[in-house]
Amino acid sequence: MSRLSVLAYIFGAVFFVVSCSFAVFYGSKVLTHDLPAEKKQSKEYNYHFVLVPEELDNEYWRLVEQGAKAAADKYGVLLEYAGPNQGNIEDHLKTIEMSAASKVDGILTQGLSDEQFTPLINRVVSSGIPVITVDTDAANSKRLAYIGTDNYYSGFLAGKALIQDTKGKANVAIITGRFYANHQKQRVKGFQDAVKGEKGIHIIDVVESEISRVQAAEKAYQIMKDHPEVNAFFGTSALDGIGIAQVVDKFVKPGKMYIVGFDTLPETLEYIRRGTINATVVQEPYEMGYRAVIMMIDHIEGKSVNPIVHTNTKILRVGDLPLSHLDRRGERK
Repeated sequence: MSRLSVLAYIFGAVFFVVSCSFAVFYGSKVLTHDLPAEKKQSKEYNYHFVLVPEELDNEYWRLVEQGAKAAADKYGVLLEYAGPNQGNIEDHLKTIEMSAASKVDGILTQGLSDEQFTPLINRVVSSGIPVITVDTDAANSKRLAYIGTDNYYSGFLAGKALIQDTKGKANVAIITGRFYANHQKQRVKGFQDAVKGEKGIHIIDVVESEISRVQAAEKAYQIMKDHPEVNAFFGTSALDGIGIAQVVDKFVKPGKMYIVGFDTLPETLEYIRRGTINATVVQEPYEMGYRAVIMMIDHIEGKSVNPIVHTNTKILRVGDLPLSHLDRRGERK
């Protein structure tokens, strides 16, 4: 081998070693950049709960979720918010079943239908997982407790408000979220019982909106078309009053239609301020979620829990709106 060949061989070997060294060095730099220097410790939780609402994107249930998450964060609970995107009883039941199968520490949900929810809740509780019903009770099940509105009483309050505001003279149509839902049925029954002794008040029709403001608006329009004598509405879910108000705002002269709705979503408050909605039933969804989590913790830790906890319910009218709804001169906006 010539001297030139030897030098070329040595140069090639040195180049190879240097190239490999650079590759290893920069490769390690890339890996070091991509991976944390020290593995982060995952947060530890005391318990794992699941909150299963009627539908995930419902504004009312988002308030329940906010309350539940606030309590969960405070007391070291991993809280999942899971359920159907839009109201679907089969998906709702399936979410409860899946939550139970994953062996969570507790389930918070509605008891929408005695026929379908009671057997499932009983099976879940028998498997060792406590269930608290929120907003809607399954009173005949083995649920640990119920926290939420006294739904019969809330409907009764709405009926009394209508009597007072209309001086006992009205032809009323009721738009309710779902015919099968326990809380909706109780609200309708409470309203009916409140007005049944009033000779000047007549319930003309009761229809279902399927918890949809669009359908509530469509049903309200159809009722006004089919029953021109109707001059009052009662909407039993958070979106019913809003849907009714949208139609009334467009087709009815101000002051010619009385509306009593449910809950205090921003749109509801705006319609009250404008005079389209005359009154609404106030619930406490945030409080329901917050206290439900605490009740579940108390039960797991061996403390006694009341089987029925009713949150506050009242009627709100324009004169009850907070100062945030007043202009700078102290007058109603």
